[in-house]
Amino acid sequence: MAGLAPPTAADITTFGVIIMEVILRQAVDNLGHPGDIVDVSSGYARNFLLPRGVAYEATPGNKKRIAQERERLEAAENARRDAAAGVAKRLEEVSLTFSAKVGEEGKLFGSVTASDIAHQLEALGFEHVEKRMIDLHEPIKALGVYKVPVRLHADVKPEIKVWVIKA
Repeated sequence: MAGLAPPTAADITTFGVIIMEVILRQAVDNLGHPGDIVDVSSGYARNFLLPRGVAYEATPGNKKRIAQERERLEAAENARRDAAAGVAKRLEEVSLTFSAKVGEEGKLFGSVTASDIAHQLEALGFEHVEKRMIDLHEPIKALGVYKVPVRLHADVKPEIKVWVIKA
């Protein structure tokens, strides 16, 4: 990628992985908050963080700029968190019902997936909730009531109630 400085001896860890300093522009789970200067592998930075605008390289000029920008970034992050909290309050009141054909022992023919949940939420007016935000580790394959977390923000994770009933 053009513009990145070549790695120096100080950039290489004992495992041979090239480490790069980046400045986060938005919150990233298990990494940091906006304005934080973090060390990540150069591949993660080049292939994910930098192209998506989630972070930028921690050059001396960018470090000076981030000191000035930190207050603005924190205000923007607080606004995103507050907006997510408002949506979370509405989402916690939502109860979705899926009816499905059932075989023996209450097992479904098919399953209820994150995509199915996202489509029902979209029909209820939650257009901004994408299927990747729905934290369903594996599809629901049995009858019952489930609490499914939705990651609206790194700090805001409301749970919605999902009912799976016999058709």
